[in-house]
Amino acid sequence: MTTPSRGRPSAFDRDLVLLAAARLFWRHGFSGTSTRALTDATGLSTSSLYAAFGSKAGLFEETVRTYTAPYRDIYTRAVGLDSIAAVIESILTDSVLEFTAPSETHPGCFVSSAVTNDSADTLDAAQYISELHRGNERTLLTRIERAIEAGELPVETSANTIVGVVQAIWHGLSVQSRNAVPRHALISTAKMAASSIVEYCRTDSRAKAWRKTASQVRQTQRGGPE
Repeated sequence: MTTPSRGRPSAFDRDLVLLAAARLFWRHGFSGTSTRALTDATGLSTSSLYAAFGSKAGLFEETVRTYTAPYRDIYTRAVGLDSIAAVIESILTDSVLEFTAPSETHPGCFVSSAVTNDSADTLDAAQYISELHRGNERTLLTRIERAIEAGELPVETSANTIVGVVQAIWHGLSVQSRNAVPRHALISTAKMAASSIVEYCRTDSRAKAWRKTASQVRQTQRGGPE
C-alpha cells in the first residue's frame, strides 16, 4: 500500500492553518512548539509550511498579529459610541465574547497565554502585545477626555485612573475566561463594572461638591475661613 505523501493540500485554507498553529503557540509559545508539531497539526509538509509563511517565525508572527487584531478593533469600535458608559461596557463585553469564542474557530486569548512570554526572530510577542495594550489605552484615554470636556463626566475626573481601572478589569476577565468561568457570568461582571465606574465618578463628584458647599456654609456661619 502506498503511503500518502505529506504536502500542501490542494484546498489549502490559510485561516485553518493559522488556527491550528495558534492553538499550539497558545499552549506552548514559540520556542515550545516544534516544526514537527506544526506540520502534524496543519497537514502541511515542512517545505509547504515554509513556502506559505517563510519560516516557523513567519508563521508565529502572522498568527500573533491575526489573533490579537480583534482586541484593537474592539476599542476602535467602542469609542465611537455616544456615551462613555456604553464605550466601557462595549469594550469589556465585546472582549469577553472574544475571550470565550468557540474553540472550533478560536485558539484562546492570545494576550494572556504562553505567547506573551516568547518571541521569534521576526517578532517579540511580549513587546508587540504590550504595545497593543498601550495603543488601546491611548484610544480609551482620548475618548474619556472627550467625555470630561463634554460634561458627561465631572471635570475633576481622572481619565488616567479610569483607563487603569478598565484595563485591570479587562485583564481580570481574560484570566477568568482561561479558568473556564462561563461567558454569561463574565458578561454580567463586565456590565456591572462598566456602570459602577461611571456611577462612582458621578457620585464622588457629588460628594466632593457637597463637602465643599458644607465647608462654605460653616465658614459663613463662623464669619471666616475654618
